[in-house]
Amino acid sequence: MTEYVAMELTKLRAKTPLVHFITNYVTANDVANAVLAIGASPVMADAIEEAADMTSIASALVLNMGTLNHRTVAAMLAAGKRANERHIPVVLDPVGAGASAFRTETVKKLLAELRVSVLRGNLSELSCVSGLNVATKGVDVSAEDAENDARAIAKSLADRFGFVAAITGSMDVISDGQRTICIQNGHKEMTKVTGTGCMASGLVGAFAGAGAGMLTAAAAGVAAMGIAGEAAYEKIGETGTGSFHIALLDALSRLDAGMFLERARIYEA
Repeated sequence: MTEYVAMELTKLRAKTPLVHFITNYVTANDVANAVLAIGASPVMADAIEEAADMTSIASALVLNMGTLNHRTVAAMLAAGKRANERHIPVVLDPVGAGASAFRTETVKKLLAELRVSVLRGNLSELSCVSGLNVATKGVDVSAEDAENDARAIAKSLADRFGFVAAITGSMDVISDGQRTICIQNGHKEMTKVTGTGCMASGLVGAFAGAGAGMLTAAAAGVAAMGIAGEAAYEKIGETGTGSFHIALLDALSRLDAGMFLERARIYEA
């Protein structure tokens, strides 16, 4: 798997796919810069008047529930349905699922009406989607939910919905129902910078837009984010989270196939 992921990075940088985002306005700038750094081209258009049209010219669509409202839900549905019509991969990041009834009902609606290619979230969020009672800590994993079985949840969701489920955390777990992959890259400093999960979802969309299979795209995007976190901390050490934030983007921009092969810790469960 590591070799395939490394090759997909080279393909991505050569293709520069356009990725359409309807995303979290708290982290939109970081996501756009992360996607540019990895070699793709982001566009962010959440107006209902153009969401579907913008999706038509993109190679992938990423939907992020971070700053949810009724207007963006309508745009997500319009964009997602156009993506389904055009066979464009759809990545869904169910930020805060379980934290409010609105978020929980919205992710149910999106999954009922759209064919999602990859669902990327933390363990609390995907536990909620799987139907478990959760104790979501806002947009973070609660201590109670941290005890849930990520491998079982990822596989169950993949079997049920037919997508790739990617659960990110101290160990990332990705499953298409047949294969389950674990990734052990990353650094704890990443939890102190807002948007690292959103950026990971964006990177998954970039790899999907470049033509990678969905399991490989999810593994590539998640591993790329983790490797960048490690490299960023090695560069700035204890300087602080502001410097770490910038170093993350620097690391993504310098990431290549050789670095992937050297640093990726990906294994099949």
